[in-house]
Amino acid sequence: MGEVYRARDGRLDRCVAIKVLASHLVSSPELKQRFDREARALSALNHPNICQLYDIGSQNGTDFLVMEFLEGETLADRIRKGPLPLADVLRVGAEIAEALQRAHRAGIVHRDLKPGNVMLTKSGAKLMDFGLAKPSSLGKTSESGSAPLLSAAMTVTAASPVTPLTSAGTIIGTIQYMSPEQIAGQEADARSDIFCFGCILYEMLTGKRAFEGKSQISVASAILEKEPEPIRKVQPLTPASLEHVVQTCLAKTPDNRWQSASDIANELRWIAVTGTATEKSEPLRSISPWRQNLLWGAAVAILLGLFLWSNLREKGAAPAQIIRSFLPPPAETVFDFTGDFSGPPAIRQDGTALTFCARSEKERNSLWVQSLDDATPRKLEGTEGASFPFWSYDGKFIGFFADGHLKKVAASGGPVTAITEASNARGGSWNQNNIIIYEPDYRDTLWQISASGGTPTRLTKFETGKHTTHRWPFFLPDGKHFLFFGTNHSGNSEQGVYFGTLADGSFKHVLDTDSDALYASGYLLYHVQSQLLAVKFDADSGTVSGEPVTLANFVEYDAGTWHTTFSASQNGLLLYEHGSKALGTELYWKDRTGKSINPVGERTFFKGSGRISPDGKRLAVSMGDPEADIWVFDLARGTRTRLTFGGGTHLMPSWSADGQHIVYVKQNGNTVFSGTSLRSRLANGGGQEEILLESAPDQQTLLMPQWSSDSRYLLHMEQHGPTGAAIWALPLTGDKKPFVLAKAQSPQGRIIQYRLSPNDRWLAYSSTDSGREEVYVTHFPSGEGRWQISQTGGTFPAWRGDSKEIYFVGLDGAVHAASVNPQKDEFELEQVRPLFRVNYTAPIGNAFDNAPDGQHFVVTELPQGVPTPLVLVTNWLYDLKK
Repeated sequence: MGEVYRARDGRLDRCVAIKVLASHLVSSPELKQRFDREARALSALNHPNICQLYDIGSQNGTDFLVMEFLEGETLADRIRKGPLPLADVLRVGAEIAEALQRAHRAGIVHRDLKPGNVMLTKSGAKLMDFGLAKPSSLGKTSESGSAPLLSAAMTVTAASPVTPLTSAGTIIGTIQYMSPEQIAGQEADARSDIFCFGCILYEMLTGKRAFEGKSQISVASAILEKEPEPIRKVQPLTPASLEHVVQTCLAKTPDNRWQSASDIANELRWIAVTGTATEKSEPLRSISPWRQNLLWGAAVAILLGLFLWSNLREKGAAPAQIIRSFLPPPAETVFDFTGDFSGPPAIRQDGTALTFCARSEKERNSLWVQSLDDATPRKLEGTEGASFPFWSYDGKFIGFFADGHLKKVAASGGPVTAITEASNARGGSWNQNNIIIYEPDYRDTLWQISASGGTPTRLTKFETGKHTTHRWPFFLPDGKHFLFFGTNHSGNSEQGVYFGTLADGSFKHVLDTDSDALYASGYLLYHVQSQLLAVKFDADSGTVSGEPVTLANFVEYDAGTWHTTFSASQNGLLLYEHGSKALGTELYWKDRTGKSINPVGERTFFKGSGRISPDGKRLAVSMGDPEADIWVFDLARGTRTRLTFGGGTHLMPSWSADGQHIVYVKQNGNTVFSGTSLRSRLANGGGQEEILLESAPDQQTLLMPQWSSDSRYLLHMEQHGPTGAAIWALPLTGDKKPFVLAKAQSPQGRIIQYRLSPNDRWLAYSSTDSGREEVYVTHFPSGEGRWQISQTGGTFPAWRGDSKEIYFVGLDGAVHAASVNPQKDEFELEQVRPLFRVNYTAPIGNAFDNAPDGQHFVVTELPQGVPTPLVLVTNWLYDLKK
């Protein structure tokens, strides 16, 4: 029904695919309806495993879709060559399942799932062709009514056995992959897609169709009445657990199938981890606390036995082989390893303990310590909001980042000490001389500071045009050299691992990779796409030698994260997360009780919750990774408009009072030290981008722009390195001389967030003057007076549209509110009261925004975690020494 052309987008200089309705079918209302349906379905979906829609249009009566150009082969073409290897079945299957889950969550049923509609590319499987998709909430239509689907009884004799026909008329879908309820003329829902997915899994494993026949009638009869030949009869080495997954997908009754594609993806990942398990594992989310503790105890007992075995080996016993075991998260929690914002677990150098971040449904992530001679992990109090933990050289302390600071805490527990500021940090490392190197901001170089405190100093410097971030530092054993990962947010860089010298901050390139690296036992461990690799490494000269060896294959690979979850000790212990979870954040509408009303768009890399327009009808938000652009969502119609088009990172949008313009931050050039600028554009996407203010190269960074309601001032923050943040106002009339509105009032203080009230009378901001981030209010524009709003910590201040209520997020993770008398000259505040919890971890931008009436909120949240265990490998060096 379609014709697809390869084309080049001249504006963005990229290859695209243009799909049009075949010329001889343009007059068919039904096929045109299917074409329009595909456009609507794809516009609602944004997922790395779904072919992306870039644009839609019409010219001279021809409707067209501009889509992502995919290079590779269809799954149907691949199956033609024979069954897929088990590892590929599990990986591709998990990717298809994730794509299906995204569609189903958006209320879309594909209805034509088959190998020919899955493209295998270098970046993973891509689900395509939503021409038969429909909203699952709609009632029956003429396409899915009660009339017999096979009344025409067409015999398909000319159809290719690999790419069967999708028949026109009353048959909705491809008959060889239709579910029993579709055959019977009943409504198709998400479970119908799951049946089709089972057919695909069967075919990938065996190279044969699950249901065969010489005609549509015989195929339909087989689907309704017969069971496919057992997989293990065709492929004897297939794990019984995998056959169970497929059989459950192919259950004749929808209620007996898997009820969500997410469950299938989790099962496939679990099978990839456990190999040839003969029984289906119970989902970890249902494991009771006492069973969690039992699992921890068993894991620790295994480890103690392995350490004993290792000691015996050193005394002349037979060499130990690799043994893999699993460490579940603490009871009623999930590990928090979500992308850039939390960091991996860290093993102490001697391999006797590990630390990690975990969170529960009701609490923010905290640090936990698991000693391998104790069956129960221990939570470190006072570490709420922690991210990127790392051990001190002697193993007595743990460094981490929280509340805009680099902090430390004793591994045995105790008071938490703030060392220095670090607002959007990306990792740290601690050497034997009590020096910590760290990246204080995601767009910065590495800095160093004494673990006892003091003034931080810059360690590395960007080379012009190469990098915009130096992150994930790792001290080598001599304490004089270190590793780190360098890349460019615009994607044009010498991306890879670098070897640095502490004395002068100089560094050299070691190898190309897409993530950080660490050193253990003479090897450099690093990650490239779906593989964890080890290569011999000279820690004195910073050179690699020999060929890399694969230590582990990951079930799922998420590009663009620059960080993977693995850690290693110096005595042969390796820890990693076998499959990465779906990354990004989610936006939800919530009422004042915290009840979720509906999502805003699909999960993606949102940079904060964005800003709601003054009339409450639109949302401006920054999204994308590693680059980000500004988009405007029409909240009533569900459409969106893109305002910026690459060429840098665009962040922190804000509205003019009339809702006609949006102001935002753009990172200029290839590095943050090339300067940032404040820019504006019409909210409808028209007109030209206007530059309002530019920073000088290698000086301040401009952040968080906001116009005053009377359009007389442009407010913004200026920041110098990791310190020196202040709120400035630029008059837009008169002498246009900028002036400071608020700055930190103590040497340890720093301004973090701010928001001007809609009536232009009050400026709310958060500062760390007291050693903890708190929310304050001052007069605008004089900056006179200061009233503290939060009492036990607070950030992200916001105002109701009439300036009669102020909101902020407390350290308890809840949105708080208090009434304000907007007419008083002196600020008056009623009792602060909590509204609801938000689940966020160090977002770039704001954690929430409120509608003008204060009755609804748009909130950015991390995706709900799944209690996936960590893989623990003892004596991982064994394979390298064969």
